[in-house]
Amino acid sequence: MPEKNTENIFLIAICGTAMGSLAAMLKNRGYHVSGSDEHVYPPMSTFLKSQGIKIYQGFDESHLEPAPDLVIIGNAMSRGNPEVEAVLERKIPYTSSADALKQFFIQGKHSIVVSGTHGKTTTSSLLAWILESAGKDPGFMIGGIPKNFNQGFKASDSDLFVVEGDEYDTAFFDKAAKFFHYLPETVIINNIEFDHADIYDNLDQIKLAFKRLVNLIPRNGLFLANIEDSNVMKLVPAAFSTMQTFGLKPDAYWFANNIKFYENHTCFDIVKDGKLFSTVSIPLSGHHNILNTLAATGAAFFYGTTAEQIKQALPKFQNIVKRLEVKAVINGITIYDDFAHHPSKVKSTINGLRCQFPNQKIWAVFEPRTSTSKRKIMENEYAAAFDDADKTIIAPLYLPQKVEAEERLSVESLIKKINQKNKEAYYISSVEEIVNFLSEKARSGDHILIMSNGGFDNIHQRLIDKLKGGNKP
Repeated sequence: MPEKNTENIFLIAICGTAMGSLAAMLKNRGYHVSGSDEHVYPPMSTFLKSQGIKIYQGFDESHLEPAPDLVIIGNAMSRGNPEVEAVLERKIPYTSSADALKQFFIQGKHSIVVSGTHGKTTTSSLLAWILESAGKDPGFMIGGIPKNFNQGFKASDSDLFVVEGDEYDTAFFDKAAKFFHYLPETVIINNIEFDHADIYDNLDQIKLAFKRLVNLIPRNGLFLANIEDSNVMKLVPAAFSTMQTFGLKPDAYWFANNIKFYENHTCFDIVKDGKLFSTVSIPLSGHHNILNTLAATGAAFFYGTTAEQIKQALPKFQNIVKRLEVKAVINGITIYDDFAHHPSKVKSTINGLRCQFPNQKIWAVFEPRTSTSKRKIMENEYAAAFDDADKTIIAPLYLPQKVEAEERLSVESLIKKINQKNKEAYYISSVEEIVNFLSEKARSGDHILIMSNGGFDNIHQRLIDKLKGGNKP
């Protein structure tokens, strides 16, 4: 563990969510921290400045004079970047954000790695909140902003650290998954599906990465496996640790029973190894969030949290920014923002809203933005993802030129497949037209769910402003 106040640390691409959080954690630990990025704008720029961290606009090798003691190179950086080239030429010590997180904050602690294609952020946030409520003061690094903490990170002096374990690659000089760096003592795997088409060629490569993760868990650790997912269950032989399952099947070690969905919460019994553990209420909806809660419960219990502490914490969970987040209610029309982008996540998010409002109209608005979502390999999965929506709007692909033409998703073909299921679906070619269409068609009592993992051209605020300007009741 490096000594405090002895190192000057420079972060290249400091304004990324994870890099910015890491920079603040290092600063709070007493290191002298600065960095650079070409995307220096709020909220990350103002946040870093509030932490007393100097940010250079753009990339220039002069930013590395005098030479820092350590450079942390962001995942988005590659050869040809002038600062990267200077680091290599001058032989300045460098590392990745994932390895720096291990080196400075995880090493020597009980590391709880929350992984899987979907549900990582919610499960990590639930777990961190349960542990926090129980007085265990966990450190954490989460790829979203849990509203209970108002930030996605915390460095603490406790021996617990919760980290969202991403299977995406680490850096241009380390093409292995980030989660290999996190010294896992407990691993949660929610699900395994094909994703990150820019990194992995097929599902088998992803399954191999998760298998290697499970194989890192020590004998005194814990593997929490979603019994609903066959790909996860196939990893069980790779574990040398205790293994517990969670799910909606009665033979799961952690099992949810007597599920009841309401508009603002969900109630269910948690059954542990065949015996009632607790009856809980969560301010979340959808079967996927029940699974997330079971996983977080299993991990929290393993580290000494009681059933009563878990029961008391769960109703006070405030969810995460961009996870079925209500942005506004205008004249009875509710507008939501959600990060969903993979077809399974799109499907479960819409289903969660449907569980809350079984008899009200749901509009699903989706922007294909990620490398995976812009590929035709997922077309059939997306055609089924909108089944629980009453009406679906698909926006144009974001930066379609990033995907080869022969591999590119055809929105027109996707719309046709949705329509063939007797579902209304529309391709609308601009955000302005989507806003105009919705403001004309939506009525009081409708729910408009907007899904994108990016800014989506500020569609939420533009729609809110348009509806405030007058819509049909």
